[in-house]
Amino acid sequence: MSSLDQLCRDALAGDPNRAALEFEGQWIDWGTLAGLAAEQDVALDASGAGGKVAFVARNRPSAIAAFIGLLARGCQVRMVYPFQSAEALAADLAKIKPAVVVADREDFSEPVTRMLAATGIAAIALDDRGASALPAAARSAESIDTADTEPAVEILTSGTTGAPKPVPLGYDFIAREIVAKSLLPPELRGGGQDLPPALLMFPVSNISGLYSTLPPLLSGQRVVLLERFTVAAWHDFVLRFQPTVSGMPPAGIQMVLDADIPPEDLSCLQALGTGAAPLDPAVQSTFEQRYGIPILLSYGATEFAGPVARMTPDLIAEWGESKHGSVGRAMPGAQLRVIDPESGEELPPNEQGLLEVITERKGPDWIRTSDLARIDEDGFLFLLGRADGAIMRGGFKLLPATIEHALLQHPAVSHTAVVALPDRRLGQVPAAAIECRVGAPTPTIAELEKHLRDRLPATHIPTKWQIVDSLPRTPSVKIDLPAVRNLFVNRTADD
Repeated sequence: MSSLDQLCRDALAGDPNRAALEFEGQWIDWGTLAGLAAEQDVALDASGAGGKVAFVARNRPSAIAAFIGLLARGCQVRMVYPFQSAEALAADLAKIKPAVVVADREDFSEPVTRMLAATGIAAIALDDRGASALPAAARSAESIDTADTEPAVEILTSGTTGAPKPVPLGYDFIAREIVAKSLLPPELRGGGQDLPPALLMFPVSNISGLYSTLPPLLSGQRVVLLERFTVAAWHDFVLRFQPTVSGMPPAGIQMVLDADIPPEDLSCLQALGTGAAPLDPAVQSTFEQRYGIPILLSYGATEFAGPVARMTPDLIAEWGESKHGSVGRAMPGAQLRVIDPESGEELPPNEQGLLEVITERKGPDWIRTSDLARIDEDGFLFLLGRADGAIMRGGFKLLPATIEHALLQHPAVSHTAVVALPDRRLGQVPAAAIECRVGAPTPTIAELEKHLRDRLPATHIPTKWQIVDSLPRTPSVKIDLPAVRNLFVNRTADD
């Protein structure tokens, strides 16, 4: 198989009139994508930058073109989440210290451009007209020789243990494990234009986005690009293109139910895949009963470079309802076990413990997770929650300590506790209880939210707040988290 950079060069050099992707009702051809990638090349050459590229990737055509162009060029790419405040993005980029930043023009806010000027980082701005150097940051203050560095894409984790961490995936790895195993069969690649398009709705910057972006585009298959998942856009895609299999984030399952989409509108679907976060078994049952479409759960992580367990139609046909709620069995090349968190000993079937994973993609060593799980006597994996207290908000894992640490930086906050509350759409959401410093003016909720948005991604902002005279504590003077949770439960009941 060709190298990743060669695959990307071939895609950009193909028929310029061939349709590449649809965005907001408009089809965009490969000539347009190749033109933007070429403009980016000119700006990169002029910048004098030879080091890491920080890529603030939004789900927009310009970002897709820029990403393929960076790969075609063999760049070291560090993905950066766009959904954070201007101040937080500036701090994130300053910490990364790239040679150049590629981002949508709207992301070059005053705090970001001020940081670029202070650090000498070059910048390339993307918009629907193309790619061009940011006038105030056209050249890099320092050129870094990366000739001996294996090109890689650093994908961000979802933030299980604090701030999202970069996991480097080499070009050879991406070509072999992600692209080659997901490309269309050779006999279909030339006719990719005749196939129904793929739906790209996961963020380009994360592992799910990498899996859903590169294989179809590098196969010549068309893509319908969504800036973010919405039920209306997904529904429209299903009605227009009649796929037999589709997918969505777990939170979307409840959203589809809430939208009351007629069953006949989804009659083309034979299965629906989902993963990245837990799905309430009751929600799964309600959806399957209403639409007659089996939900295929899967389990994976950025640390594993993709999925390691999956439910399949064949497994459902064989085992039926007896394995309802399972994320399936280990995929080829993966091993799963559950261990005692104290002794590290492997536990027998159906015992609850910490999940460990081996996947050939990442080597022969066991990777310990913070997921509580059990594996039954037939090898089916059931996830039971998090051992580290992480809040599973849709597809994002949030540590309460990360939110608490940021809140304690507010001058009026003395103590705080963040707990998970159930949410019928997202699974869980964070709620924050605040104890203020004696004599300090009580902040408004809007002030606290702005304080957090300046420091954390939007996914970390609590949806419920309470400012209390004193937080409930145990006899040992530790914050009583069940009692904190009851503050919100009782207020909901009173409301």
